[in-house]
Amino acid sequence: MKLFVNGLFMSGLLIVGAILTGCASMQPNPPHTSTSTPVNSTIGVARFQVGDTVVVTLTTGADQQNNTGIPPYEDSIKEDGTITMPLIGKIIAVGKTPGELQNEIWTNYVPKYYVQLTVTVKSPENARVYYVGGQVNHSGVQYYVGLTTVSKAIQAAEDFNDFASHTVTLTRASGERIQVNVDNVRAGKLVDPPVYPGDQIDVPRSLF
Repeated sequence: MKLFVNGLFMSGLLIVGAILTGCASMQPNPPHTSTSTPVNSTIGVARFQVGDTVVVTLTTGADQQNNTGIPPYEDSIKEDGTITMPLIGKIIAVGKTPGELQNEIWTNYVPKYYVQLTVTVKSPENARVYYVGGQVNHSGVQYYVGLTTVSKAIQAAEDFNDFASHTVTLTRASGERIQVNVDNVRAGKLVDPPVYPGDQIDVPRSLF
């Protein structure tokens, strides 16, 4: 009798073990997690920003043979990130490399307007500058080396001189004019407007 009971007990353990093993095999596998970092082949490549001047040269197949071409088209990247090209209208330029923008323009012209076309995109060497004039200690051209703001531009011009009004005028390349009180910006009471290539900051003389 004792042997019979022991046999039943061992059989029960085997059955329970089989059930647990089956349940474990039915659990979903954990998702594969990669610890590698994707490689960005365009890291460090210059990309167009708002305010940059873009010069686009379009050369057709016949033009290449005759060494003549369509006159280069020049436009500044607007605040919506676009340039406007003849026939095809607005093209997103901001954030693109010159090569990426060339491809974008080419696909919009070929084959709808041209059968053969070479597109060249560049930015003039003197295009990435802005201007600070008036009552600062170092007025004139400032090189645009990255994202900057009105207050930083004033600092780059060696700050206000003793005769300066601290309310300045930011004039966009598009002609838009913005009045900025730099003291309020520095106190955190006012947003510091960005400055783009081609913009101009005028610092007037104080009335007092």
